[in-house]
Amino acid sequence: MRVALFVTCVNDTLFPDTGRAVVRLLRRLGVEADFPRAQTCCGQMHANTGYRDEAVRLARRGVAALRGYDAVVVPSGSCAAMIREQYPKLAGSRGPFADAVARVVPRTYELTEFLVDVLGVTDVGAYFPHRVTYHPTCHSLRGIHLGDRPLTLLRQVKGLELVPLADAEECCGFGGTFAIKNADVSAAMCADKVRAVLDTGAEVLCAADNSCLMHIGGMLGRQKSGVRVMHLAEILCSTETAGVR
Repeated sequence: MRVALFVTCVNDTLFPDTGRAVVRLLRRLGVEADFPRAQTCCGQMHANTGYRDEAVRLARRGVAALRGYDAVVVPSGSCAAMIREQYPKLAGSRGPFADAVARVVPRTYELTEFLVDVLGVTDVGAYFPHRVTYHPTCHSLRGIHLGDRPLTLLRQVKGLELVPLADAEECCGFGGTFAIKNADVSAAMCADKVRAVLDTGAEVLCAADNSCLMHIGGMLGRQKSGVRVMHLAEILCSTETAGVR
């Protein structure tokens, strides 16, 4: 199996540890992931704000970089949803671009989908002795319908105490450019999410999207709450021998 890691521009720019965690995790499970250097942004921000031509150029570049792989692994429900939901709309129904999209889209998986559905693994050999709560981000919940895959993986992590998050399905208020265009509403939504996180007594909040964790983590940090935010991949790659952060 030839697997490509589509790391996402948010992770590449701001959260490189997540990409490293995905590679370590896949290697532990016997999967070697290539990193196509031609990859850039998936184009979601451009598509969502009306810059269709720019989004098409990025989508063309993306499918060209990812073609020829048996699977594409994306540590982001948001970017995985962009590829699977928006690329076919941008490409149309005919032509080389549409053909390339049709080959890449069915092979694109968010990380937990790849682990559970493709590899058939729920216990990845992780060790993380902390109290953790999980936030299902909007795209992972409503866009690609991850369901309980992340929770199934977390429940198998040794030492981890998983605590439920009240009103977990409520949006955190980030929504990409929504947080900029509607800052007051976004902040109010984030405040509700932070309150729910604090009520769990968790040491760590995790999710499948660092963009949402950045948003929530910013408010948790400003409140000096002591609650850390971590991408799910970083928890899953933690082991007792390697130590945990």
